[in-house]
Amino acid sequence: MNTKDSIGQHSQWKKQVFERFMQILNAPYGDFQAIWNLANAVSDGAGFRRTVELLSIHPLAKNAIQNRLHLGAIDVQQLHALPEETLGYAYSDHLLRNGLTPIQSQIAKDDYDYLVVHLTEVHDIWHVVIKADTSMVGETKLQAFVAAQLRTFRFAYTMLAKNLLKTAVEDLECVEQLMDALTEGWRLGKQAQPLFGMQWNTLWDIPLIELQAKWKLLPNAIAQ
Repeated sequence: MNTKDSIGQHSQWKKQVFERFMQILNAPYGDFQAIWNLANAVSDGAGFRRTVELLSIHPLAKNAIQNRLHLGAIDVQQLHALPEETLGYAYSDHLLRNGLTPIQSQIAKDDYDYLVVHLTEVHDIWHVVIKADTSMVGETKLQAFVAAQLRTFRFAYTMLAKNLLKTAVEDLECVEQLMDALTEGWRLGKQAQPLFGMQWNTLWDIPLIELQAKWKLLPNAIAQ
């Protein structure tokens, strides 16, 4: 491919990203189709390869990527019967209170596909372990955490930009709260142990606070 063709493709890619970004700005909060459209548009091979390379430095993530590890079937009611201090109870309670169901695993075609599949699968677990609710403020905290953990994952930064602009235009009084959440999520993501590839289904009966301390998921937490 010559330089002219490469520049043309990059220009088309940017155009599509901007178009999808504008679509999600005009969509209601929580419009998953608009979110997926943006995710697909912003995805690029070079960015995914760099993210997988960085993740693979860590044995936990490398093992999950190589072996395509998944959480498997999750019985929400069974988890909700666990003691209230456990991860399983906290996760199931989060799902039940918000009318959510565990996202079913999909078959990943390659390493880059697995990256998205795994992040989708653990999305609500990460909500729980970093104490982020499902409001735009909570999602902003989570996306900042994801950005800090994955570093080159374009989608997280795009969602942060969307949330900031949407809030600045439609809900200005919440901007300070949003910025605090962004800052907290970013700092927590940089402080915490890498979570990608964690097999949370082996940890359901462990106290949530114990896991948060071990993996530095509390402010100024020190791993025991």
